[in-house]
Amino acid sequence: MRVLVVEDERVLADAIATGLRREAMAVDVAYDGAGALERTGYIDYDVIVLDRDLPKVHGDEVCRRLVAERSASRILMLTASGDVDDKVEGLGLGADDYLAKPFVFIELVARVRALGRRSAPALPPVLERSGVRLDPGKRLVTRNGEEITLTKKEFAVLEELMRAEGAVVSQEDLLDKAWDENIDPFTNVVRVTMMTLRKKLGEPAVIETVPGVGYKL
Repeated sequence: MRVLVVEDERVLADAIATGLRREAMAVDVAYDGAGALERTGYIDYDVIVLDRDLPKVHGDEVCRRLVAERSASRILMLTASGDVDDKVEGLGLGADDYLAKPFVFIELVARVRALGRRSAPALPPVLERSGVRLDPGKRLVTRNGEEITLTKKEFAVLEELMRAEGAVVSQEDLLDKAWDENIDPFTNVVRVTMMTLRKKLGEPAVIETVPGVGYKL
């Protein structure tokens, strides 16, 4: 899952990003509204965690523009106010969810995951295919009932393959969803991760390479 955190309090923004990365998400950070609009112009994010009170371009305006552009990104709006009127106003701008500060981090993670599932068609909380069961909330993977220990990136890659429901996922898409904007587009990290993931999932192999196109499960 690719997430953009937009928060002008740098310590908080970096803490949120670090925590979400530990949940096997690919996370970019913008510290103002202008930076957020720049990134959303060339990266398709699954979820945007958006603070309302931003410099340069206010969070409300960022939300309005994304909605006007028919962005597929789901927006979780953050604010220092938990007032009901503020929540109604934020949702009225087009935000998909609203969370008041201070918040409990596990609730933020749960809300981000829930928004990430709101694709077309909507995906179930637990993904299953070819005997492999992946629970994003518990960070748990099993095959035929046996638990498999994966690294964060292996987990993220497997999740993207399972979310595709049998469709081919290109290397570019995997880089986009499982790694952040700092990754070298010419790296062989996807191929290496796929090799270790296949080994851990065992036989018979469930990940297929489609030459010149990508991978599918």
